[in-house]
Amino acid sequence: MRRRVLGAISAAVALTLPWVAVVVATDLLPWLATALGLEYRAPAALRTLSTLSTVIVTGLAVLGAAFLLAWAAETAEKDVPQAFAIAVLAVLAVAPEYAVDALYAWNAGVFAGTERGVEAGNLAVANMTGANRILIGIGWAGVALFTIFRGGSSADPSVENRPGFLTDVVILDREIGLEIVFLLIATLWAFLVPLNGGIDVFDMLFLVGLYVCYIAVILRGEVEPDMDHVGVPAYLQSFSRPGRIATVLVLFAYSGVMIFTAVEPFAHGLEHLGESVGIPSFFMIQWIAPLASEAPELIVVVYLVNKARSTAGFNALISSKLNQWTLLIGTLVVVHSLALGQYGVLAFDFKQSAEIWLTAAQSFFAVSLLIRFEISVREALTLLVLFLSQVLLEFVIIRDLAALPVSSTDLLLVYSGIYVVLGTALLVSRRRAFGRLIRRTAGTVGDAMPIGGDRPRSVDD
Repeated sequence: MRRRVLGAISAAVALTLPWVAVVVATDLLPWLATALGLEYRAPAALRTLSTLSTVIVTGLAVLGAAFLLAWAAETAEKDVPQAFAIAVLAVLAVAPEYAVDALYAWNAGVFAGTERGVEAGNLAVANMTGANRILIGIGWAGVALFTIFRGGSSADPSVENRPGFLTDVVILDREIGLEIVFLLIATLWAFLVPLNGGIDVFDMLFLVGLYVCYIAVILRGEVEPDMDHVGVPAYLQSFSRPGRIATVLVLFAYSGVMIFTAVEPFAHGLEHLGESVGIPSFFMIQWIAPLASEAPELIVVVYLVNKARSTAGFNALISSKLNQWTLLIGTLVVVHSLALGQYGVLAFDFKQSAEIWLTAAQSFFAVSLLIRFEISVREALTLLVLFLSQVLLEFVIIRDLAALPVSSTDLLLVYSGIYVVLGTALLVSRRRAFGRLIRRTAGTVGDAMPIGGDRPRSVDD
């Protein structure tokens, strides 16, 4: 077993080494040489990587880091609550998205009052909304379909075959009710964000505060040391507690650095490849760049699902959506204000307001699907088709490929209405399940924050 585990870890690390070599040769060694007063020139082959080569090298690094990240999160479940381990995994996996969006928010502050500043603010919102919609439209829907139709799904206790057309479902752990309710609260607030003309300090205080509250609750949860693991996590969990914790921290740190440094050039490389075949820059920034930055998260989830850990996979997706829908939005105004040198609202135009409403509406519909802690093939396909059809129609409008009776902004509002109507209908039809979900979550929050030193209890106590 030890030989297999070390082989797996070595293979994952090997995938990252070409990118490590590039970073060391082109960034670290020149900086070190300058600090020491020496001359150094990186090899030409590394300094002039083609766009395609950059995409390949950074893509392999992201793939290897994603596996290391997944193993670290699974190993950590022996010492911390599973929800917290998954929350850390989610934050690290989407860190590149934070970096890309923060760059646009920073430029909006640096070039405030100019056309470039306005464009940067719009791009910050576009990149953020694109990432959030990809996470649900492709992430939630795609992983649900993969879970049900992959080989060996019949042995997965999370998959339930039901009579009827496209009615097989993925059964989710009821413990994710906490994340669902917090995500619903963040979603309802997101509908209000455009009404103030931009992302402001109130959005930051509410959304960041909401996420801090969520972390405080899950930290009071109970560790589940008896969960069965296999492969790399099982071997790493056999270490002594100090060695296990050190290993987890090293894996988190290394994979986090790899993802953080590799995804931006990976995303930009994909953008350039897209632009070279005639895809508009704005469209690339909203869709291709976020798709690249979400790649580590999707790889980790597919890995977990393929190990018949479907619940952990969905937990990771929902946790990622929650931290993007709270921390990502809330911190943009902080970055913008730092670049501006004073407090300032991160403003955007009406089209980006419509993008936020559409993203909130999609999130509202997706949350309503999970109220009964399951998602069927039919529901996953609905999420996927609505997402893909909207992106395709918007591309048709932007590229003038066909004459449509609506503008790009009108299209966003139409799809927002469709999502809201569908989500409302589901909430009404599932109102009893929704009531149980709220009561259960209230009990979890109350038990996690005891008064007078009482021990934290689970709802099942």
